Amino acid sequence: MKKSQKICILLFFLPTFIYGQYHNELGFFNGMSYYLGDLNPSKQFAMSRFVYGGMYRFSIDEHKSLRINGYYGSVEADDAVIGYNENRNLHFRSIIGEISIQGEINFLPFNPGDSYTIHTPYIFGGIGGFKFNPQAKCNDGLWHDLQPLKTEGQNEPYDLYAASYIFGIGYKFHISKYFTGSLEWGMRRTSTDYLDDVSNSYANPDNFDSELAYQLSDRSLENRGQNTNKMRGNPYRKDWYSFAGFILTFKLPSWGEWECYPWYD
Repeated sequence: MKKSQKICILLFFLPTFIYGQYHNELGFFNGMSYYLGDLNPSKQFAMSRFVYGGMYRFSIDEHKSLRINGYYGSVEADDAVIGYNENRNLHFRSIIGEISIQGEINFLPFNPGDSYTIHTPYIFGGIGGFKFNPQAKCNDGLWHDLQPLKTEGQNEPYDLYAASYIFGIGYKFHISKYFTGSLEWGMRRTSTDYLDDVSNSYANPDNFDSELAYQLSDRSLENRGQNTNKMRGNPYRKDWYSFAGFILTFKLPSWGEWECYPWYD
């Protein structure tokens, strides 16, 4: 990281070090996840799946806050459903387990639990790490892990851990003295092109160690087995995934405020 970037980050979060945390919140996320990549280049929310998770937010001031998130969901795509390259006839599904840190900027002043700051749109950005594991269904009707099969003839299996670069928009609103709601949509550009197990060209069928690897490598409706070195995916474009949904947060009291909470005796 360049020195100028480090200085900008320090200046952004300097009030936290000087004044301490303004508010702390614990929250839960429920929503949808979907994927963009070689099997789905552009259709937003196509073949969405359920995602859930938790987050911890601490405010720096009325306009800035920092979040730590843990999300778990899945993504999937199918050439037959998306219709981008139906003859290729590939499909996949994958779990997504993500841990990330994000910064938020509110367009309007907002304090959790304050009825005078009732709502605000916001933007956010950050970085995360995630675990994935693409699978496909074979003729036996079972789902098989694709990474160990090296379906594009790789010398070594690709890594199942990758980074995600996060940005998005949201809208948060006051519910009560203790609860805040948020609607948000976040995009993740990943550091991998194998979220879907598709990246480069078809391998020579003679180079596969098993019939299963060959079956899951080339499922073309036409010219199956005759596609060696033809493009199977786009190696110049990394895969993306997205989480969109609702967050409910609970404002945590400071140590001196516990006795003011109604359930504290």
